[in-house]
Amino acid sequence: MQATCQGKLRQNGPWRFRTAVRPDGRTLVCAESWAKRLTSFDVAADGKLSNRRVWADLVGPPDGICFDTEGAIWYADVPNACCRRVREGGELLDEVKLDRGAFACMLGGPDRTTLYVTAAKWFGMDKMDQMGGTGQVLSVEVETAGAGWPHG
Repeated sequence: MQATCQGKLRQNGPWRFRTAVRPDGRTLVCAESWAKRLTSFDVAADGKLSNRRVWADLVGPPDGICFDTEGAIWYADVPNACCRRVREGGELLDEVKLDRGAFACMLGGPDRTTLYVTAAKWFGMDKMDQMGGTGQVLSVEVETAGAGWPHG
């Protein structure tokens, strides 16, 4: 994934990346699973991206991500079967362990303090055909409300 000279976001390779935007709309963060990091860009008024930088190096591969009101990000981690909340720079603030891989997470509910997680049993990339029937939507209450986009 890269920001081109024209400010467009382009991914390298066949994998999609997950994104979240800060509440002020001026920062876009992308989850780079294979690199195990979150990468951020400044967003101009016309939507062009610039100033690519590492937002956080992570201990596990991020999949779905979302911001909270303290500016931290929750990320889903499939192979480590958890969702983690990290601050810019990578400091681990919270972790929710699951019995299956976490593919996406979102803060929602009436006050946006419910962390919703889409999850399924994970047997590895070469055994994805064995995941059928194991999917669930899980939820857990957290202290800090969601913010930014997307939101539940």
